[in-house]
Amino acid sequence: MEILVCIKQVPGTNEVKIDPATGVLNRNGVDSKMNPYDLYALETALRLKEKYGGTVNVISMGPPQAQAIIYEAYAMGADDGALVSDRKFGGSDVLATSYTLSQGITKFRKFDLIICGKQTTDGDTAQVGPEISEYLKIPSVCNVIKIISVNETSIIVEMDMPHHVETLQVDFPCLLTVEKDIFQPRLPSYIKKMASKKQNIQILALLDFDDQDEKKYGLSGSPTQVQRIFPPTIKKDRELWQNSNLVLTDKMFDKIKELKFME
Repeated sequence: MEILVCIKQVPGTNEVKIDPATGVLNRNGVDSKMNPYDLYALETALRLKEKYGGTVNVISMGPPQAQAIIYEAYAMGADDGALVSDRKFGGSDVLATSYTLSQGITKFRKFDLIICGKQTTDGDTAQVGPEISEYLKIPSVCNVIKIISVNETSIIVEMDMPHHVETLQVDFPCLLTVEKDIFQPRLPSYIKKMASKKQNIQILALLDFDDQDEKKYGLSGSPTQVQRIFPPTIKKDRELWQNSNLVLTDKMFDKIKELKFME
C-alpha cells in the first residue's frame, strides 16, 4: 500500500509577527516545528505500513527551511519526501494551498491512501485535506478516530460525528483526516536520523506542475483575504488573596461582578 502524508511546518511559538499588508504570518526568524496534528497522521501511516506493508511518503508545502520537518519524518520512519516550494505560492489561502498541494501530489508519485492531520495550529480551518480530495477527485473521510481494517481495495474507519460515531468503508484511492490521539506519535529515532541526514528530498516548483497558470496560485489564486489578524494579548497582571474560605468566596463573587462576568 502506497501511503502519502501531508505535513506542514508551523510556528513553534505564539509570538509571531504579522505582515500588515498581506495579513499573513511573518515566519522569518521564528522557531518552527511540525504541525502537531500531522504527527498523528504520520503515526497512523507508519502503523498501517508496519501491519499491512507498503511505503510511507510525506509531502509539504513551504519555504526551503520546511525541509527540516521532512527530515524529522524520515527519522520517524518515512521512506521518501517532497517539498512544494516556490515564491509564487506565497500568501496562498486554503483554496490555493489545496490546489497547489494537489498539483504537487500528482507530480510526486501515485498513492493508495493520503492521510492528513485534522487541521493546522496556525490556520485551524480543517479545510485543506477535504479540498485536496476534491481536486484529486477521490473520496475523503474527515475526523477519523480509528482504523478498523484494511484490505487490497478499501479501508474501514470510524468517523467522529457531533452526536455519534459512524463506520465507513472507503475504496482506494482515498483521503483521510485524522483526529489527535488516534495513535500516540513515536519519537524520532536517532539511528534513522543519522542514516537519513543526506537522504534526497524532491523539490517541486510551479514549472514542474501540469497546470502552470500563475493566477491559480499564491495571492492571485486566493479568493479569500484575511481582513484582520492579530496576536493574542498577553496579560501578566495578577492578585494574590489570602484569607478564610468564607471571606475568599465573598471576595471572588464581588470580583466576578466587578468584571461584569455576571450581573
